[in-house]
Order: sequence, then structure tokens, then C-alpha cells
Amino acid sequence: MAAEKKILVAYYSRADENYEVGTITKGNTEIIAEMIAKKTGGTLLHVEPAKEYPKDYNECINVAKKELAKDARPAIKPVNVNPEEFDEIYVGYPVWWGEMPMPMFTFFEKYNLKGKTIHPFVTHEGSGLSGVARLKKVTGANVTPGLAIYGHVAQNERDKAQKEVDKWVK
Repeated sequence: MAAEKKILVAYYSRADENYEVGTITKGNTEIIAEMIAKKTGGTLLHVEPAKEYPKDYNECINVAKKELAKDARPAIKPVNVNPEEFDEIYVGYPVWWGEMPMPMFTFFEKYNLKGKTIHPFVTHEGSGLSGVARLKKVTGANVTPGLAIYGHVAQNERDKAQKEVDKWVK
């Protein structure tokens, strides 16, 4: 009998003022990450920058744009699990400027995920799976087809989002 695979759901998500959904208390990507963890039995890991992004949406995207232009690697808070100990990793983030937020690059460079299986999921408002193409190069992992869910659907149409998650995880 094969050993059960260890599953991690690692994600970056931001609450506060967001595009299309206003001020929120739980980020769009976090909502989807929780759905995936519940469906898979996976361990949740919230990747958090050491310095929070501004609460104001426009200020936040300006910081994010500058980080992207500099190819910055902002520091992240310590995590309570070692991603290298998991077999499959669901990786989620919001799409910013057609790319994953720079703290995710910091995360991927900190841990050796080569040879792991990564299932990418994103929240967006029109960019789809932008940024996912770089995952294989950055991680050296086996990257499966991803899931893209509109942020406003994650936030305001959770039954619809859950159906999309269930179909994808299956």
C-alpha cells in the first residue's frame, strides 16, 4: 500500500482595500487556499512579507510595481512548517502586474522544491494564470495546470468558487 502523500497549501494573500471588492477582512486567495486545504486535507501555510503592504489599494500596487521593476526579494516572516517535507504543494497568490507578488519569489528561493509537484492557483480580475509560467523555472518542480478564480467570485460568490475548486482538485 502506497504511503499517503503529504500536501501543503502555501499561499500569499492580502486583505484590506482590494480591486473590485473594496475593503475586505480576508484576502481572496486565502479564501481559495482554505477551500483547497479542506478538500485535500492539506496543511495551510500563509506566506507573509516581513513588512506589510499598505492598506490602501493604490499605495499597495505602487509598492508592488516598484518591487517588480527591481526584481526585489522582500523578506518574509518565518514559517511554522518546512515546505521541503511535503510531496505536493498547492501554491496560491493574487496576480499583481501580470506576475506573482515578489514575496512568493523570496519563498521559492528559500526552499528547495525541485522535483516536487506544484499545483498553482491564482486570484485575479482579468489576468488569468499570469505568472504561473515562471513557476517551473523558479522552483524546478513539476507544475500542473493551474486554477484561476476571479477575486470578486472568491469574495462574493463562494459557492461558485467552491465548485471551481472541487472540479480542479478532483
